[in-house]
Amino acid sequence: MKVKATLLMLMAALCSQAQEFSFDLTGNRRVAEGCTAITETSVYNDEVGYGYDLQPAPTKKSTAPYFFSVKVPDGNYHVTVTLGSKKKAANTSVRGESRRLFIENVATKKGELKEFTFTINKRNPVINEKESVKIKAREKSKLNWDNKLTLEFNGDAPACARIDIKRVEDVPTIFLCGNSTVVDQDNEPWASWGQMIPRFFTDKVCFANYAESGESSNTFIGAGRLKKALSQMKAGDYIFMEFGHNDEKQKRPGCGAWGHFIYNLKIYIDEARARGAHPVLVTPTQRRSFKNGKLTDTHGEFPEAVKFLAEKTGTPVIDLQQMTTILYETLGEEDSKKALVHYPAGTWPGQSKPFADNTHFNPYGAYQIAKCVIEGLKKLNHPLVQYLREDYPGYDPAKPDSFDSFKWNNSPFTEIEKPDGN
Repeated sequence: MKVKATLLMLMAALCSQAQEFSFDLTGNRRVAEGCTAITETSVYNDEVGYGYDLQPAPTKKSTAPYFFSVKVPDGNYHVTVTLGSKKKAANTSVRGESRRLFIENVATKKGELKEFTFTINKRNPVINEKESVKIKAREKSKLNWDNKLTLEFNGDAPACARIDIKRVEDVPTIFLCGNSTVVDQDNEPWASWGQMIPRFFTDKVCFANYAESGESSNTFIGAGRLKKALSQMKAGDYIFMEFGHNDEKQKRPGCGAWGHFIYNLKIYIDEARARGAHPVLVTPTQRRSFKNGKLTDTHGEFPEAVKFLAEKTGTPVIDLQQMTTILYETLGEEDSKKALVHYPAGTWPGQSKPFADNTHFNPYGAYQIAKCVIEGLKKLNHPLVQYLREDYPGYDPAKPDSFDSFKWNNSPFTEIEKPDGN
């Protein structure tokens, strides 16, 4: 037993230090050299440092989603997934960490395998030896803040034959700072644009979503979230900032669009530029607040303050408020509910009351708004546009994707408590 314990400790140490991993998930015990065989009994624990996690391992006839985790240090990782099975037809989507979308709805015939590569960011709350991000109690269970990299395989019949993971240092990182409209939402039916946008970019860039529900431009700084992002930032990286929803509710002296709000945003800009990174400002997404078929303005002067700061500092700005206004008005007062968390009571486990949230998106809405952000980049002729995947079709918020054509297989975890903030 002592020998076994020693071996497990050695494997864990090697796993935590390793920069490359290869896992064969076919169930075969004889695999290619350098590849670790994974079976139904390969369940994740911290000692081993890899294995199936959170849900039961997939079986031969299973069509349920499953998760695979690997213990790795903070950083960016190239992940190559070989999707499909030699034994059955499959349809697979791949998400990572807290439901970040990377690969969607890949159909494979029996015996057909397709390979895809993306880059994913992994982090924990530690800033340095003395400081850590002050994460909220409800964040402690989030996959974004642990010591492992977790992949979710979902779809009508998910199947992954192999996973290859390699740490990379030379890709630009796009740090996302913001609130509940940007954050990686862990649980259904909530979603935000920050977790959808990685799907549209190649493995030549990496998104690191530091946004959190309920945060404003100042509380984000106070919690150490900006400091953590800056500790990971390098020259050539990017930082996006979308705040306003929660700043609007602050009533202390000095608050308001033209006070602490733009002062705080200037800190983000200056700190990023001091490290050779490139800031991008984003106006707040519109709320669904209709009157006589038109949206009413709920953000006051905050969008104009963002644009003013952009002009004064020479910072690119994406007018997401304008595009989401067009999107919601195009959908109309009733159909715009389909982009947000509007569901009758009983739609989700434990949901005893109707959801009627006019701020927070569901996956369909988040997917549309991610495309709005991309179109904002294209309008700027921004350098990041070069990293768009070839299958990105372009987008017009006045011609949104059909709700009925949007395909999203729900993750197995739900939450009836709404995100912090509004």
